[in-house]
Amino acid sequence: MARRKKTSPAEDLMDLVAMLPWWAGVALALLLYLVLHRVASHEVVTAVKPGEMGAMVTQTLWKTLATFGQYLLPLICLAGAGVSAWRRQERRQLLTTVGESKAADALDGTSWREFEMLVGEAFRLQGYLVVETGGGGADGGVDLVLSKGSEKFFVQCKQWKAFKVGVDVVRELYGVMAAKGAAGGFVVTSGRFTEDATRFASGRNLKLIDGPLLHGLIRQARNSRRQAPAQRGGQPLVSAAQADAPSVPSCPTCSKPMVKRTAKRGANAGEEFWGCSAYPACRGTRQIG
Repeated sequence: MARRKKTSPAEDLMDLVAMLPWWAGVALALLLYLVLHRVASHEVVTAVKPGEMGAMVTQTLWKTLATFGQYLLPLICLAGAGVSAWRRQERRQLLTTVGESKAADALDGTSWREFEMLVGEAFRLQGYLVVETGGGGADGGVDLVLSKGSEKFFVQCKQWKAFKVGVDVVRELYGVMAAKGAAGGFVVTSGRFTEDATRFASGRNLKLIDGPLLHGLIRQARNSRRQAPAQRGGQPLVSAAQADAPSVPSCPTCSKPMVKRTAKRGANAGEEFWGCSAYPACRGTRQIG
């Protein structure tokens, strides 16, 4: 999921500002204007001695740059703030659309960029500070960097609908986590994971989130927006996934999605329970409620 190549420093600056909250971009634009306007308004001291000529040239250069920069740089920051606000609205709209859908394939119609935005918004509404890196670079394919307190987490997004995410992807992210000292990591896909990938992640500070579980997390993240600010973001996403498990639970044995079944015999005959969708190959179960 590589980002497009930049064509100018101005575009780089706008893209950087767009990663900030929109209000931060507006504040930065105001600050730059005030600072540069002060420099542009400063009178250049006329050189009266040979040794002062260099200082006069330097002051003139700064004054000239500030004269143009006092308008150009704030405009770029305001443009970045506008992009940030637009992206924020787009994320919320995507979150609402997918969160309101009850279909199991609700994520299949999203593009890779929309998928990454949805994942980032789900984490953001769980109290994480989210930075979108775009992946595909020297960071080992990390698409999102999460921060909560002093801890850092890496996220790799795989919008693979027709293929299962294999162990190589999971192992690669784990290596980047170890090399850069991340507290944990997440591999998120709209599809499924192979059994080798699930086994590798088991017992490590690495969580695998498949399509059905992600859909449940998005629905929960959307519902969290309606809570009081004091309650929002109180639990990390891992705990949120466990709390949301009854809607789209994963098998405790193989991590595949589960389906509702009814016991036909024994002391619990007639009662519903969660059974693994891979039955009879896997006999994992969960209680309902």
